Amino acid sequence: MSAAASPAGTGGAGRSVIAALGVVQILTWGSSFYLLTVLAGPISGDTGWPLQWIVGSLSVGLLVAGLVSPKVGALIDARGGRPVLAGGCALLACGLALLALAQGPAMFMLGWCIAGAGMAASLYDAAFAALGRLYGAGARRAITMLTLWGGFASTVCWPITAFLDAHLGWRATCLVYAGLHLFVSIPLVLAFMPAIASRAETGRPARGGPVVLGGPERISFLLMGGIVTLIGTIASAMSVQVLALLQSRGLSLAEAVAAGAFIGPSQVFARIIEQASGGRHHPLWTMIWAVALMGLGLVMLAAGFPIVAVALVAYGAGNGIFSIAKGTVPLAVLGAERYPVLAGRLARPALLAQALAPLGAAQLLAAWGAGAAFSALIGLWLAAAVLLGLLWRRV
Repeated sequence: MSAAASPAGTGGAGRSVIAALGVVQILTWGSSFYLLTVLAGPISGDTGWPLQWIVGSLSVGLLVAGLVSPKVGALIDARGGRPVLAGGCALLACGLALLALAQGPAMFMLGWCIAGAGMAASLYDAAFAALGRLYGAGARRAITMLTLWGGFASTVCWPITAFLDAHLGWRATCLVYAGLHLFVSIPLVLAFMPAIASRAETGRPARGGPVVLGGPERISFLLMGGIVTLIGTIASAMSVQVLALLQSRGLSLAEAVAAGAFIGPSQVFARIIEQASGGRHHPLWTMIWAVALMGLGLVMLAAGFPIVAVALVAYGAGNGIFSIAKGTVPLAVLGAERYPVLAGRLARPALLAQALAPLGAAQLLAAWGAGAAFSALIGLWLAAAVLLGLLWRRV
């Protein structure tokens, strides 16, 4: 195996690939999933468009991402991650440019549809599939290291977005991010992501048709899909509604924001601990710890645990390492050969659920209050825990 194709952490080439993709992940997450956290208010204030429509446009983008993700996985399997990730960044740039030029809600929505396709081809799911195609069974360490970079996306991009909006306005902010993808993200992918030869050139047999799973493998795949979808639903709902849930428990907005700030660092710290373990345990153990910690945090919040920060640290740590587990468990259980295709399939239901979860949580919170919302989240977690137990028995 050449230096460029050696697993990350064993040579300079591998580290360069991860560093380049890490910067790309920060920019892609910061300019898509995290963008409206800062800009939704300014956009609504400037245009008069309903805030619900603006935020809902991101959900539409995630729906598009879910619909196209299986095709993204198939393309990465056939051609490698280099052209797909570069294309994803180009689509993000086009979508962001359209957002900046939008003169009405319909054009704004169209921009998010294009950006959604770019998200499917550039965020974690696509990057994990690309690393699996590049490094095969040795991709686990590379995936773990990449999540360390991605964990800083909000920390880096929220202040940048706020600064740009304050000095240039939200439209110019979108154009700046579009330019960063064209002149930073795409060149980084093309410069550092190795080109992958065709399947025939690498000695891998050409596929006679789509990847078909049967028997025990299909059951394991469906269990993993259920776990990823359920946990993704929880994470998506919490990411949007956590402040409202904390305020419903008697915290002021300032207190809720201060407590919520513990989630990000705990995610990164948990990933550092996972990376330091050196992969000496089966990745299913990572998923078990992730689900257990998330559940502990949710139960503590629902029960009114007096030190809210402790509950959020537990939840954040679990959510942080689940990002690793959802990429490494399918790799370990189903093998590297079909990993890009199967990763794309796993992403579809998770992305669709994540698109709808914040709206559902908001409706539940408004109609029946925080108690009902927490009960629903814990119910989803219990279902995921049951599926994880079944997967553990099979593996």
